[in-house]
Amino acid sequence: MELQLKQQGTYTFDEVSMGEILLRLDPGEGRIKTARHFAAWEGGGEYNVARGLRKCFGMKTSVITAFTNNEVGRLLEDMVSQGGVDTSLIRWLDFDGIGRSSRNAINFTERGFGIRGAVGCSDRANTAVSHLGAQDYDFDYIFGTLGARWFHTGGIYAAISEKTNEAVIEAIKTAKKYGTIVSYDLNYRPSMWKSIGGKARAQEVNREIAKYVDVMIGNEEDFTACLGFEIEGNDKDLKSLNLEGYKRMVSEAAKTYPNFKAVATTLRTVKTATRNDWGAMCWCDGEVYLSQKYNDLEILDRVGGGDSFAAGFIYGLMTTQDAQRAVDYGAAHGALAMTTPGDTSMASKKEVEALMAGAGARVQR
Repeated sequence: MELQLKQQGTYTFDEVSMGEILLRLDPGEGRIKTARHFAAWEGGGEYNVARGLRKCFGMKTSVITAFTNNEVGRLLEDMVSQGGVDTSLIRWLDFDGIGRSSRNAINFTERGFGIRGAVGCSDRANTAVSHLGAQDYDFDYIFGTLGARWFHTGGIYAAISEKTNEAVIEAIKTAKKYGTIVSYDLNYRPSMWKSIGGKARAQEVNREIAKYVDVMIGNEEDFTACLGFEIEGNDKDLKSLNLEGYKRMVSEAAKTYPNFKAVATTLRTVKTATRNDWGAMCWCDGEVYLSQKYNDLEILDRVGGGDSFAAGFIYGLMTTQDAQRAVDYGAAHGALAMTTPGDTSMASKKEVEALMAGAGARVQR
């Protein structure tokens, strides 16, 4: 494949993400409803990609987001800084003392174990990003003056409010105007679209966005709910992926959106919360590429595994422009990310490439 990436010296950032960053409160091995102590992490579907590209793969990344200017917002900023992601594009909204005008997002997530699945409980209404529309960001400055080789965003951010889905569309159009490659993770969440028009509005917004996307990421449910493509013969409970049906669906999507240069998805079969079959596939130039398979992968914390796949996949495309290599980077990075707690990856590039080369779990001394 051939992606027309910006040349060295013509950009400030390798990658910029746009999305909401939440404070994740994690009860560890316990349950949300009975916990007395929580570990704190930062996370967000789009941000996790920027952090993975920076922390694991050494790229220079930034994030377009907003916080309410209080102690929680400053905690989140500190976490982003520790992850190495540039904070200069963060917008700050005044705090009114109780969060009536704007708040910072919180996400309670328990990991699950064995037959007990992971559980999430988000508290993200009326947050800072929900109040900011396209006119509140200077996208010409970000993508024109500063410049970025790659822009990543997704359906979670688009679903937060009417203002955020307008901002996403404008950001993508502006990025394309300045020659930035755009990736988008459909990430359909029914609960988030429910109060702003449901599935019909999700399809209206995502069909408009899809016209400008170079690299689309999404599973079978995402493509059906967000873009209206059906997969023949699919398991109605989505316990397993009908791979041949998915291939046909992606081919049909590429005909509808000829701007797609690559389409990718993770392949996950959930046996228990702590044991999954894991892999990924990529469609590119009419061909389908399957990653290495990680059957019976033991999982500590599955949250963020898909985002870490996206980070590895994007890194592979940016550095090799080889679809097979890219999907292998993505699957390996996602697998390693799920062996540690929190939304974001703690893996190194060396560990990712060792896993791709078949390294086992022998002790490193």
